[in-house]
Amino acid sequence: MVEINRKVLIFMLRFKLKISCLILLLGVVTLFYSCAPDEDAVVVYSGRSAELVDPVFQEIARELPFEIQVRYGSTAELAATIQEEGERTPADLYYAQDAGGLGALQAEGKLKKLPAELLEKVEPVFRSAEDYWIGISGRARVINYNTELVEAEELPDSIWDLTDPRWEGEIGWAPENASFHAFVTALRQLEGEDEARRWLEEMKANQPRRYPRNTPIVEALGRGEISLGLVNNYYLYRFLEEDPDFPVGEHYTAGDAGAMMNVSGIGIVTGSNREKKARQVIEQLLSEKHQRYFSSETHEYPLLKGIETVGRQKPLEEIQIPQIQVEDLAELQETVDLLRDVNVL
Repeated sequence: MVEINRKVLIFMLRFKLKISCLILLLGVVTLFYSCAPDEDAVVVYSGRSAELVDPVFQEIARELPFEIQVRYGSTAELAATIQEEGERTPADLYYAQDAGGLGALQAEGKLKKLPAELLEKVEPVFRSAEDYWIGISGRARVINYNTELVEAEELPDSIWDLTDPRWEGEIGWAPENASFHAFVTALRQLEGEDEARRWLEEMKANQPRRYPRNTPIVEALGRGEISLGLVNNYYLYRFLEEDPDFPVGEHYTAGDAGAMMNVSGIGIVTGSNREKKARQVIEQLLSEKHQRYFSSETHEYPLLKGIETVGRQKPLEEIQIPQIQVEDLAELQETVDLLRDVNVL
């Protein structure tokens, strides 16, 4: 009886969904992804949240002579969806929160090569080495610190300095967070598995305080609960907008994984028959106007050559970013395995 009711419920839900799709197709004109894409519309699968990039896509839709439909979800979920849909996918563009998702699709042959005139808009370190995707904005790893508890001359120059007993119990980290996984992946790529393991073990011995995400780390710093926090660069600026006297500063290490730049990028999906339009969308995302949006509104680093950061952020050219191919950050499963083996996860 329970199984029958379950089947009836599934049938009713599917029937309601089909009716809803029909209503949308018959009477609703919408900018965003609905039940089926318009044949002339460019369809974007976005692993970046609507909260962050919806204003940009709305503006681009007003600037271009065709419709843009956006389906939002997690970067990993949408990459898997494109692989599952295969040649049937309606996606023209895949916009990922991080380079790992792009690297994974590139490895599966699901992205088209981009033209040189488009790729040349950003530095090589912020795009696919094989020309399959391009970075739109970047988020740097930083050490935030409580300015009332730590003097500038005490700040560590390297992530290895964080293992000093001086910082025992004073550091906040978020080992379950995706940005932390990208950081550890960069550490593995730069210094090898053994050194990455050693750093994690020595950090664990220093008893860092665990937080679920980056935002609670910055909050804890403001309260003086911890002295240092491992986060991405843009979180602090959200707090400073509300309180210019918020007692937290930002510090970059020099040339190691602690100063890595994780890239949000975009690529054209294999099989798209709207490639010319898809390129126009990418060109708009890399226009000076929209690059300034990422700098001023989301507090990320614009990647278009010649665009400067705004406010108190350290200029991109002054950061000693480690030399690593960002698509190598796709090796996340090995990182998760390492974190579990060290008993950090």
